[in-house]
Amino acid sequence: MQDLPAPAHPQCLSASEAARSLGVSIKALRLYESHGLLTPGRTVAGYRAYGVEDMARAADVAALRALGLSLAQVAKALTGDRDTLGLALATQESALNDQMHDLVRKLDKLRQLQADLAAGAMPADALPQLLHPASAISVAFDLPWPWGGERFELRHIRPLTYLVGSLGSGKTRLAECLAAALPGGGFLGLDRVGQGGATAADLLKADPVLAMRVDRACTWLVDEGANQSDALTSLMVAVESDGRGALVVDMVEQGLDQATQEALIIYLRMRAKDGGRRLFLMTRSSSILDLSAVGPDEAIILCPPNHSPPSRVAPYPGSPGYEAVASCLASPDVRARVAHRPVVA
Repeated sequence: MQDLPAPAHPQCLSASEAARSLGVSIKALRLYESHGLLTPGRTVAGYRAYGVEDMARAADVAALRALGLSLAQVAKALTGDRDTLGLALATQESALNDQMHDLVRKLDKLRQLQADLAAGAMPADALPQLLHPASAISVAFDLPWPWGGERFELRHIRPLTYLVGSLGSGKTRLAECLAAALPGGGFLGLDRVGQGGATAADLLKADPVLAMRVDRACTWLVDEGANQSDALTSLMVAVESDGRGALVVDMVEQGLDQATQEALIIYLRMRAKDGGRRLFLMTRSSSILDLSAVGPDEAIILCPPNHSPPSRVAPYPGSPGYEAVASCLASPDVRARVAHRPVVA
């Protein structure tokens, strides 16, 4: 996006300058403004102008968002709601504690390996863990039909991976193979039925802790602008389950309107930063996969229509495969129209 003309007042910043200074996107600033969290001034020409007070307010909003607060919770916290801020801080503390315990376990393992080595024992069985730690898991398998058995390898799997391809490109077959090949991997199909045929309602009844997590997640999403639905609940049951392996989701946007999709991807990115379960998301929605917003914790895999092997695509215009990925994506209203063919009398 091109930089907007500089505001007339020397102490004010344009939208692009404010976003760069805060480390957020211009789209995020627009989102804050649409929810009444920011009210930047305007230049004579009508451009947004962020003054000192606007920037201080925006910095507070960005900091609260980084703690995992929804837009509604941010609004409450900015008005002095101590309970909302306290809950966010407690949640962040819990996530950091989990990360700390994980690091301690890794440190203990490393020290044990060092002790074994000092005692003359070569820890051969543990070396692969040092070369490829859990945070850099990989997968490899031979591609099934419609491919010709080519070897597919995916290394250093990111917290969020998008699977994209045109109709008939084989992306569903790839998704199923990934779920089967990944240690502890799971596949959530279009019927949204879990392993063993359990429905979302069955799982929620059987696991009160899961029910609490799903309720908390759905509350956050609704605060963010999502619309509660059975489709959203079923999806969040799978996402919030305690599975250790990666979860592969068939058409993650199924049954979700645009506002819900936009809230969902914000939530999933937040989970990715907190070290949540790795997710592979099949999608053809531009709201789920906004190419301009793909970050370092995300990756894109394209299944070409000519059935050449799937490949990772960099989210930059001009990179190999970028235009093919862009051509597969459509806005939610277009996706909904295509999914429901009209009945011809």
